Amino acid sequence: MDQLWAPWRLAYIAAPKEKPTTTGPDCFICRAVAATDDRANLLVHRTECSVVVLNRFPYNNGHLLVCPRSHKGKLEELTTEELLDLQLVLREMIAIIEKRMRPDGFNVGLNLGAAAGAGVPGHLHWHIVPRWNGDANFMPVVGDTKVISQSLDALYELLIEALRT
Repeated sequence: MDQLWAPWRLAYIAAPKEKPTTTGPDCFICRAVAATDDRANLLVHRTECSVVVLNRFPYNNGHLLVCPRSHKGKLEELTTEELLDLQLVLREMIAIIEKRMRPDGFNVGLNLGAAAGAGVPGHLHWHIVPRWNGDANFMPVVGDTKVISQSLDALYELLIEALRT
């Protein structure tokens, strides 16, 4: 592997950063939490500390976001109760997807900060992405297109039904 040395970039990397402004009406997670129409906001589950939202632009079929209800962008800002609730909700949603969608595996991840890929760096959210053996095909490679095999409405209904039982 080649290495490219650029020590002059340290000043940029180490400089103080502005606080994220994605709060209140600018944060789609906060809007979903505050709204009364869960379906319109793709919010499928609420607990005292957490919410689950369908990813409007999914990486794969069944892509969910598990988020704290409160607008917090760093793990150390979470209370012990919030952290435990988020992990229990992650476990519950994975179990539902395993039972109802039968994936062969999952990618579960948290992007901390914009540099790590967080689209909403001010509001923590864990991604649950179900994966199936063979779900990678020629479409992304040849056509630069990802095939999602289920509508968000159908996924919403599947999850709501599963959560009721």
